[in-house]
Amino acid sequence: QVRLVESGGGLVQAGGSLKLSCAASGGTFSYYAMGWFRQAPGKEREFVARITGSGGSTDYTDSVKDRFTISRDNIKNMVYLQMNSLEPEDTAVYYCAADLNTRFYYLNRAKYWGQGTQVTVSS
Repeated sequence: QVRLVESGGGLVQAGGSLKLSCAASGGTFSYYAMGWFRQAPGKEREFVARITGSGGSTDYTDSVKDRFTISRDNIKNMVYLQMNSLEPEDTAVYYCAADLNTRFYYLNRAKYWGQGTQVTVSS
């Protein structure tokens, strides 16, 4: 079992920035591709960003490509999501996810999930 715990969410004004963190335990961290997903009220969960186990490859959904950056620290067993130029449309619960399949996010699913952290962007 892999445990993922997100932190760093909060309330910010449009145009502001937040950095989310995800702490992983219970597995060999570098084996796992890691991702971020989000779910807004009344909407389905959507993929946001993914990074491979080595950190050598990243992918983003189009709406965040120029604003968000996913990164990881395999010594600290941490994954991050730096979010800049935040928009009210970014308001959602953000979930950290892990999977041994580097393409897990193609199907909008993952083996392991964190509990989520709320991000609210005011206009």
